[in-house]
Amino acid sequence: MPIDDRRGRELLRRLDDPDHLEFPPDYDDAATGARFARLVTRLNDRFDCACGVDRCVEDASYHGTVIVPATATDCGRHITVTVSNFGDLAAVTLSHPGRQDGEKERALFRSTDRPRVEGELEALGYVSISEHLLGSRYGGDNDFDSSPGSSLTWWLRFFDYP
Repeated sequence: MPIDDRRGRELLRRLDDPDHLEFPPDYDDAATGARFARLVTRLNDRFDCACGVDRCVEDASYHGTVIVPATATDCGRHITVTVSNFGDLAAVTLSHPGRQDGEKERALFRSTDRPRVEGELEALGYVSISEHLLGSRYGGDNDFDSSPGSSLTWWLRFFDYP
């Protein structure tokens, strides 16, 4: 399961570096890529499928995305796992990120799917942050702009193109 909201907020604030929008100063792209590849392999094995993968990400605060197809899940919806460049953060969402509030997130994710994904993340040292926390208003020290008409969120800070 994702870490609790209090610890999650503390972690997001601690990782928020005003001088580094896309990755932290100690970022190791090769190590991050190797661990991401292991995650893909583990999710493929765990769900007995070929997950969709996007690891060709540039100028962003996240490394890549893994999509577990709906045909392989118990809930019948695809699961998106997004891995940040910061602090071992990972976000697990049903369908497309940014679509669920906390209550809906819990209600829709009651199946065995979330524990399977979370188990693989934990085994590799990732820290799962809940979607509703990432969707909350960004209150950090960075001065970055979002798209016109959209508000700044922690998702934009750590899992998007800041």
